[in-house]
Amino acid sequence: MIKALLRTAWGVYCWATFCLLLLLAILAALLLPRLHWRRNGSRFMARLFFRVAGLPLRISGLEQLPERPCVAVANHSSYLDGPLLYAVLPSRFGFVIKKEIAEVPLAGLLLRRLGHELVDRHNRSASSRDARRILKAAVGGGSVAFFPEGTFTEQPGLARFHSGAFVTAARAEMPVVPIVIRGARAILPADAFLPRRGALAVEILQPVAQPRPFETDAVVRMKREARERILARVGEPDLADGG
Repeated sequence: MIKALLRTAWGVYCWATFCLLLLLAILAALLLPRLHWRRNGSRFMARLFFRVAGLPLRISGLEQLPERPCVAVANHSSYLDGPLLYAVLPSRFGFVIKKEIAEVPLAGLLLRRLGHELVDRHNRSASSRDARRILKAAVGGGSVAFFPEGTFTEQPGLARFHSGAFVTAARAEMPVVPIVIRGARAILPADAFLPRRGALAVEILQPVAQPRPFETDAVVRMKREARERILARVGEPDLADGG
């Protein structure tokens, strides 16, 4: 009984901490005039959350990130993944986020002020416009981060990857950097509201080679290689039969 009460109290504490730091991040995003200042401020808040919440975070492979623009792709298993990856990656990365998140109060305002891209997965014409906008940002020298599974479920495992991240990389002639997130599902699974105690790890893997001259199947190759590398390290089953 006491353990259950302590777990509940800790979970409520985590949410209260998150909401407070989110409000501070929104305030910074509204007041700071430059994009990289806003991103650095919100990134600091994200990193502070994991520290204050007592969620140990181990980061490895930062040296794998190219200095040139690239496309980062990570597995997706929890609502923690977005703040976690945002805390880890340099502020030059913009994130591609499903448009539904913008319906959360104040979230849309914050995401737009931070220069992230909101995509509509359910409207084909809107999706095409979103893809062109993301490609334009990538061609203009911006690094982009995707969760190519699109969403997550209660069932552990790596789902099939959508092609958007890899089309962007191929057309912008950018390398793809696979990233493995471990521990987030156990801390905040899809069917839970309060987080549980646990440890987090983010591992940045060796980049997938950028498209070669006249390579006609670059999208397929990069998607396959990135997914195979993540699957080999994530410690969860393949939900797409190797797809």
